[in-house]
Amino acid sequence: MTPPANQFETVIGLEIHIQLTTKTKIFCRCSTEFGGQPNSQVCPICLGHPGVLPVLNREAVAFALRFGYAVGARINRRNIFARKNYFYPDLPKGYQITQLATPIISGGWLRFGDGQRGRLNLTRAHLEEDAGKSFHPETGREAVTWIDLNRSGVPLLEIVSEPDLRSPDEARACLERLRQLVVYLEICDGNMEEGSLRCDANISVRKKGQRELNPKTEIKNLNSFRNVERALNWEITRQTRVLESGRTLEQTTRLWDVGENRTRVMRTKEEAHDYRYFPEPDLPPVNIEEEWDHQIRESQPELPWEKEERFIKVYGLSTADALVLAENRGLADYYETVAREAGDGKSAANWVMTEVMHLIKDTPEGWRGLKIAPENLGAMVRMIAMGTISGKIGKSVFAEMARTGGDPEGIVRSRGLSQIQDPQELDRAVNEAFSRNPGPLDDYINGKESALQFFIGQVMRITSGRANPAKARDAVKKALDQKRKSAH
Repeated sequence: MTPPANQFETVIGLEIHIQLTTKTKIFCRCSTEFGGQPNSQVCPICLGHPGVLPVLNREAVAFALRFGYAVGARINRRNIFARKNYFYPDLPKGYQITQLATPIISGGWLRFGDGQRGRLNLTRAHLEEDAGKSFHPETGREAVTWIDLNRSGVPLLEIVSEPDLRSPDEARACLERLRQLVVYLEICDGNMEEGSLRCDANISVRKKGQRELNPKTEIKNLNSFRNVERALNWEITRQTRVLESGRTLEQTTRLWDVGENRTRVMRTKEEAHDYRYFPEPDLPPVNIEEEWDHQIRESQPELPWEKEERFIKVYGLSTADALVLAENRGLADYYETVAREAGDGKSAANWVMTEVMHLIKDTPEGWRGLKIAPENLGAMVRMIAMGTISGKIGKSVFAEMARTGGDPEGIVRSRGLSQIQDPQELDRAVNEAFSRNPGPLDDYINGKESALQFFIGQVMRITSGRANPAKARDAVKKALDQKRKSAH
């Protein structure tokens, strides 16, 4: 359902849960690895047995700090955890340990788009534990629900934004940028299919020029960038039609129905829960030491938008190329090694974005199956620039490196692929081309200039592409002009 163009505007805010890539859960030593046998990664703490005491995972706090510094937020050095009380079958304790009054991160902002297009202000980000997972299998008998508590206690960072976005396209671009950032920081793997990054979107529609917000709709179950965009477009149309009919919007929580491509009511405002927050009595306040905080700040990696700007400035790349090459840290690091070795950022970018990325796409193992070391690719690009090999020979060398992982100098030496630049050897190839093709030679002598390009191609064929193109052209032109001069 496509939203109509009208006198209304859209206001969107995001609530994003990222699963932190700690090896153990936030309050116990159980594994956080995805895909284990149901209820195999649990212990009395994450099962909520009476009398057990949680112990905070220090690495989860460090990951939260990394995010806070990346978005320019204020870090709250004294943190108090709280209990959020509600009953649900996959919440074994009957409450969730989270943060309320003292989130570890306050404020901050996120760039999105090309780094210049938009800015999303953040309200807060806080640490909390995840719940388990419910399954509703089709058993053919009475309805049953199965519970897997492997995910219970997995550390989450919940990120809450201001209502700054004005379109589904902006919301998608912002979510894509956030995913890129947390993967760059190595605090989340960003896998939406496995639930490592989950998004709820708050949306309301109002008349243009209206200052106050209308009641919002919270959309849950958004597990892909595409579904975020589609669900928001659906809601814009639904809410717009309600307002156009003269009715009033009500605050609701809705689920995105992937099969029906529409949102459905989950609960209304009247059904909202009172979570009865109170301070978590089993966890002491967390005070972030200044020295540790400084160490984390100093170890921050270069951020995606910083890398994009540097690639443009240092290597002379276009904005579009910089965005592609800085998309993830692995690709960016590979490219930069190639560029440094080659001494030519633009040529390096062309080889990485075409040959390397196509090779990776066609390789089942992806990056893991790539045998070409970036230093070797850079050396090959440099050999082309120096005239040691031609671009055409470079393709052959690249294919051999992809197959064997060999270095370009060794491949060129063993296969005799270096460019022919010796004038005598080029003259021999030119004379052979003339003797094989008397007709085109007569054509040139009689004024047909196009025969020049024909003979250049013949010389390249006779030398198996090893002739230096510029020197081959000069040799052919000189010999042809001599032939024409002597004939007249």
